[in-house]
Amino acid sequence: MAEQKSPTWKVSSRLRSNARTLRRNSTDAERILWSGLRDHRLNGVSFRRQVPIGNYIADFVCYAAKLAIGLDGGQHFSDDQEAADARRSAIIEAKWFRLLRLSNHDVMTNRSGVLETISAAVAASTPTLTLPRKRERGQE
Repeated sequence: MAEQKSPTWKVSSRLRSNARTLRRNSTDAERILWSGLRDHRLNGVSFRRQVPIGNYIADFVCYAAKLAIGLDGGQHFSDDQEAADARRSAIIEAKWFRLLRLSNHDVMTNRSGVLETISAAVAASTPTLTLPRKRERGQE
């Protein structure tokens, strides 16, 4: 038997514990969005919530589309927090994820519009399979 490769990513026990705590204590906006993403409800793709990426925890991740989603509350609009968010975005994007940042207010007031935005991002990022064309009769 071939040796089984171990994963190349490492997640500290502290970060893993923080992610579990965040899953248990999700915000109202996270619960509303999760109800539309869970169980392959959005275009049949799988999402996970509170996923460690680097030293940060993304609110939602779709591995098939390499899409990470972050929900931002009002505190994210200060100058200091915007600089920290830019650093976080750079680290997550360095791990080959596209980061989609959405505001809690949008999720609470326009859930269907947010789901359409996520759906479009997934469609743009997910590779499509091209099937070979059928040969017509008489062609070899």
